Amino acid sequence: MIGVRAWIASLALCVGALGAVQDAGAQAWPSKPVHVVVPFTPGSATDIMARTVGEKLSALLGQPFLVENRPGAGGTIGVGQVAKADPDGYTILVHSSSYTVTPTTYPNASYDTLRDLTGVAPLGLLPNVLVIAPSKGIHSVKELIAAAKARPGALNAASIGIGSATHLNAERFRLGAGIQVVNVPFKGTPEALTDVMTGRVDYYFCPVNAALPLVKDGRVTALAVGSSKRSIALPDLPTTLELGVANSDYNFWVGMFAPARTPHELIDRLYQETERALHAPEVREKLQRLGAEPMDLAPERFNAYIKEEIASNAALVKAAGIKAQ
Repeated sequence: MIGVRAWIASLALCVGALGAVQDAGAQAWPSKPVHVVVPFTPGSATDIMARTVGEKLSALLGQPFLVENRPGAGGTIGVGQVAKADPDGYTILVHSSSYTVTPTTYPNASYDTLRDLTGVAPLGLLPNVLVIAPSKGIHSVKELIAAAKARPGALNAASIGIGSATHLNAERFRLGAGIQVVNVPFKGTPEALTDVMTGRVDYYFCPVNAALPLVKDGRVTALAVGSSKRSIALPDLPTTLELGVANSDYNFWVGMFAPARTPHELIDRLYQETERALHAPEVREKLQRLGAEPMDLAPERFNAYIKEEIASNAALVKAAGIKAQ
């Protein structure tokens, strides 16, 4: 009996010592540069938000947060890099809501979204704005839908790739409006906007940060917001839901992730420091100028949200007839 008690006491001491070591490791982090992988091109909404928050984290923690752009294959190249990285807090991912689409559209990816990565924190909600060239002579969502119904399959919509947030927003709108439209994928938002402005592509559900200056200059016409609620950047612009297109909303967000085996203490530390960065006045001001809105979720709630979105997007991909890559 004494031997059993001694063994239990020894085990408890070992567990306590291990916890102390993990806590010490979390507190010591970071002791070298942190690599932030963004699976999109420079200048994208996800990239800008990663750099904005990363710059503040560098100032707070005294180590560089180095953004690395790894676009391609619907974001799966960059995600795969982080999924295989050491779970030590020195390689993290900043991705958009298309992260929850690729489990369906890229079923043969080199990683498992729920098994190999874990959510740290959302960086913000960034609404998409439905924009069109003034030369098209279309001034409302009603007119756009009428034009599409008059010529089924003749109109097209830009996206930044199959299964991207911009593509899913366009598909939600297409299904809700009951129209036939051709998807035209581009490498990034700048290329998509160029073809929309010239009229080669009819419309685009564009991240608000990229659309805003063009809307103000009159180079594109904003018809509606694609998210569930209005954008703080364009408060007078109604949503597609408000304009009567049922089930047409799609919430585009940007979030931070880490390899799944990263210790909980380190995830918590990274979450706390990220929240501190997000609440810094200068960061909040920059994100507001982008049209980004707060989306406060702790790691556990963020992971639950991700799981729900994966199921919801799987249903959307099936309904839209989007083929797996």
